Amino acid sequence: MKTCVINSPLGHITICGDSRGIASVSLLSKSETSNVIPEVLLDCVTQLKSYFKNERKCFDLKLNPEGTIFQKKVWQQLKTIPYGKTISYLELAKQLGNTKVIRAAANANGKNPLCIIIPCHRVIGSNGSLTGYAGGLHRKQWLINHESKHKQQSLF
Repeated sequence: MKTCVINSPLGHITICGDSRGIASVSLLSKSETSNVIPEVLLDCVTQLKSYFKNERKCFDLKLNPEGTIFQKKVWQQLKTIPYGKTISYLELAKQLGNTKVIRAAANANGKNPLCIIIPCHRVIGSNGSLTGYAGGLHRKQWLINHESKHKQQSLF
C-alpha cells in the first residue's frame, strides 16, 4: 500500500492505495506533506487538486475501500448525490430501499474511508443541520459551501 500526504484548503490529506485502487482519503490535523507522490496515487492527487480549484465536480478513480457489503452499498449510493446538493439521512435510507436502516446507513456514512471522493459530506440532518463528520463539522460546512452554486463572499 502506497501513501502520500498533500496540503489542501482543509488541511493535510492522506491518500492510501495501490494498483487495486484508492483505499482511503482522510483529513489530518498535522502532518508533513510528501515530497514524492507514488505514481499509483498521482491521478487521485491531481483530481483532488482540481476539485479544490473548482475545476472538477466528480471523480474518476479506481476505488478499493475496505468495508462490509452494506457499507459498500451505502458508499455506492453516496456517489449518486449530485455535486452541490445535499440529502438527509432519512432520504439516504429511502434510496437504499428501507427507512428502517437509517441508523445503519448513518453509521456506514461515518465510516466512509474515502472522504471527498465518496461525498459523505453531502448528507445532513432532516432539519438541515450539519450532523456528524469524521473530519469535523467545520470541514463539512466548508465542503458544502465549496460546492454551492451561490458562494458566500466576504464583506472584508
